[in-house]
Amino acid sequence: MIEFLWANLQAFLDFAQTKFDPIRDTIDIALVTLLIYWLLLLIRGTRAVQVLLGLLVLIALSLASEAFQFAALGLILQNFLDPAVIIIIILFQHDIRRALARVGRGFSTSGAEQEESAMVEEIVRAAQVLAQRRIGALIVLERDSILSDQIEQGTPLGANVTKELLISIFHTQSPLHDGAVVIRDGRIDAAGCILPLTLRQDLPEGVGTRHRAAVGITEETDALVIVVSEETGGLSVVLGGEMLSGLDGPRLRVVLQEILAGERRELPTAADVHRPLELVEGSDASAGEGAADEARKGS
Repeated sequence: MIEFLWANLQAFLDFAQTKFDPIRDTIDIALVTLLIYWLLLLIRGTRAVQVLLGLLVLIALSLASEAFQFAALGLILQNFLDPAVIIIIILFQHDIRRALARVGRGFSTSGAEQEESAMVEEIVRAAQVLAQRRIGALIVLERDSILSDQIEQGTPLGANVTKELLISIFHTQSPLHDGAVVIRDGRIDAAGCILPLTLRQDLPEGVGTRHRAAVGITEETDALVIVVSEETGGLSVVLGGEMLSGLDGPRLRVVLQEILAGERRELPTAADVHRPLELVEGSDASAGEGAADEARKGS
């Protein structure tokens, strides 16, 4: 083992003495470090992290088998890790696609922000109407974590996010109203989805199945969930297994915008959200009041 480490150290020192260029190689190392850091940010909170850790363990075992001269183990791991690039592409295909899409959106930030703002507005207006009519709803916004492994897929839609479509999906006469709507990449991906329920016993009294499902999916992923209570007509946001209830339309809009813009990694406190609305940066009280008036007319 010591001889193996010493031989590799000597090889590294010889390489550094003969081919190391301080300026060029420092820039090269810095760029690679930034790239790795960016990739880690992209997969943070996703199942890709677990898969990556598994690959790192296999690589460590391969190095250990070479150091201790475990021929059989080394042969198996070498045959498995040789096509590592293909394995990574297959395992991380969803994450790679999402990363490339995010890079593309980076060149048109204003357009992406407008689309996200329009989506939030449609969700908020729909939630206000549903709350006014006491119609329960469960809306899941997929973020970095891929939800396919966590939910039972419902009916694929692939439709634009509109207030009218969301209201019709959750209408009590709709066959999809009992499940959740999953929004992926700014579009309604599916409706009638079944989410895992949390096993926690410390949730507030009176919390129903929708809220337990919202907490359950956010315990395993970084999804953002909006819940409309059928019993009370209250609006709630769930993130990271934590629930923020008692929201109205304008405050729901502010919370969603802050989280989706990356300004918050966790839910704000109730005291922070329920302070006077004119003090909440970026809120639009007039838009919320207009949606509320529309909800009352439609009820």
